[in-house]
Amino acid sequence: MGNSDLAELYTRLGHEFAQPELLEEALSHPSLDRRRQGGRDYQRLEFLGDRVLGLVMSTALYRDDGSANEGALAVRFNTLVRRETVAKAALLVDLGQYMHLGKSEDRQGGRGKPAILADVCEAVIGALYLDGGLAVAEAFVLRYWADFMSSSEAAAKDPKTQLQELLQAKSGKPPRYKVAGREGPDHAPVFTVEVNADGHAAAAGQGGSRQEAEKAAARSMLLNMGELS
Repeated sequence: MGNSDLAELYTRLGHEFAQPELLEEALSHPSLDRRRQGGRDYQRLEFLGDRVLGLVMSTALYRDDGSANEGALAVRFNTLVRRETVAKAALLVDLGQYMHLGKSEDRQGGRGKPAILADVCEAVIGALYLDGGLAVAEAFVLRYWADFMSSSEAAAKDPKTQLQELLQAKSGKPPRYKVAGREGPDHAPVFTVEVNADGHAAAAGQGGSRQEAEKAAARSMLLNMGELS
């Protein structure tokens, strides 16, 4: 990587590395087989960066909404640290252009693959943490996750999203919805939907559409679980 490219990347990251070899490692895909050359790829830093991202996000959410319960915070957290979101953050930084890939992976479009982008972004977070400390890594995450944090708040207010995230975290199984009844005329129907989940009593809700009835049923189950007040 040339000096001008490196300077540009430092600006994007908000940090000038004292140990630039950490950044090189974070940007190096396993397809390069750097281990044979005595170097490392991004996998170890990715492991570290994933944990740093989790700490930064959980702390930011805790501070962001003092009235949210654990369930609402968990929904927002899961949205913010999932690989799809991390890959989007990598695109904002434009990390793809700085990655070091093997020729075959590069030809196959590796610079645009969400899975690789997410891995590299987490590795960069790990490198920032090791080189500059938690404050540097936190500043990077909060800068590029700002819009995602705003949208995650809306997701936490959706009872269906909240219920699904909670159940999958506990059992790995999503809730199951079924229409239990439909009343009223065609122009003003009332749907009754029942939601079932392993280990929990069934709950029901009503609404003017199936979607609204599903939300009502999810809200009812969350109330029964003590996740809403």
